[in-house]
Amino acid sequence: MFSVREFRFVFVAHLFSLLGLVVSELALTVLVYDLTRSPLLSALTFALGFLPYLLGGTLLAGLTDRHPPRRVLVVCDLVCAGCVALMVLPATPVAGLLVLRCAIAAVAPVFQGTRMATLADILGEGELFVLGRSLLRIVSQSALLVGFGVGGLLLTALTPRGAIAVTACTFLASALLLRFGTAGRPARGAGKREGIGGTWGVLRDRRIRALMLLFWVPPLFVVVPEALAAPYAAEVGASTAALGLLMCAMPVGTVLGELFAGSALSAATRSRIVLPLLLAGFAPFLLYAPRPGLAVAALALFLSGAAGAYSLGLDAWFVDAVPEELRGRVMTLTSAGMMTVQGVGMAGAGLAAEFAPVHSVVAGTGVLATLCLVVLVLEVRATERRDEADRHMTSG
Repeated sequence: MFSVREFRFVFVAHLFSLLGLVVSELALTVLVYDLTRSPLLSALTFALGFLPYLLGGTLLAGLTDRHPPRRVLVVCDLVCAGCVALMVLPATPVAGLLVLRCAIAAVAPVFQGTRMATLADILGEGELFVLGRSLLRIVSQSALLVGFGVGGLLLTALTPRGAIAVTACTFLASALLLRFGTAGRPARGAGKREGIGGTWGVLRDRRIRALMLLFWVPPLFVVVPEALAAPYAAEVGASTAALGLLMCAMPVGTVLGELFAGSALSAATRSRIVLPLLLAGFAPFLLYAPRPGLAVAALALFLSGAAGAYSLGLDAWFVDAVPEELRGRVMTLTSAGMMTVQGVGMAGAGLAAEFAPVHSVVAGTGVLATLCLVVLVLEVRATERRDEADRHMTSG
């Protein structure tokens, strides 16, 4: 992958953009709390990253295919840089800070969807695309940990506004790398202006809809134990340090699972294990049923994260199923949906834990998630058989 010049620029730009996003979220949360002394508004600042994903992904998805992809990527980075620059101004009120936070979140799925669609242009639609997308996911998982650490260090040396100003530079660096390091390609769907109707039209395709749900449903449930990690640690009497171990277990499992699948398994093997891993991925949640100690709980999350290796095979299915002229729109919708369902899952986990012990909520989530995925797996199999029948009829 790194022998492809354009990918090297996309990879480094991804690091800058992601780092800027994570650090700006942390610094803005601290800034709002400093200005208001309101825990509610501080938490709301962080939570506002979810709803705009849905709105931006739905309303703006069509832009990704109607305009040249490099232009879309650069403009998204410049919008983010402009928003964080306005956050730095002392005259910007708290309400303005929240609006700017929503604007960044609204363009994020457009940026992510366009970048993933462009990745298929840069690396092709085969093995390199699957591995490239996996690598960017691994970097994203790692950057969440690194970004919060860097943000914390910046906030010890700078004011919250100063830390936010640094992220404006990271977004600008990403824009420059993409502008001068990637080729200018024409729009995939130039001349098409279906608007939101085109977005819903994508969801009417049975095969695309089934595969998209396979991207959306696991994140809806997988966030539950992480969202309830602090209450669970308190429930079993664990220390704060042990809580950190619990929070890291699933991301570490995800990174190692994808690294193993990408380096040790063939494309055919990765395709064969997609559905088995999806169905088995939530079985470790049942280890929570007897309310185990932190070590067993962390093992459960690690194993569940490692099962995320199904994503590599699913990526290959997805890029095969989506027509090139719709690729940007569909991947934008997929990114928006994945972020939105995580917010819904976190809220649902908190609500359920108000009425049941945390360990029961996590174990029950494992059962419910598996049942939902059984239904989805059957649907995916049905669409696969339908596509094979269509190909036979065409060849006949």
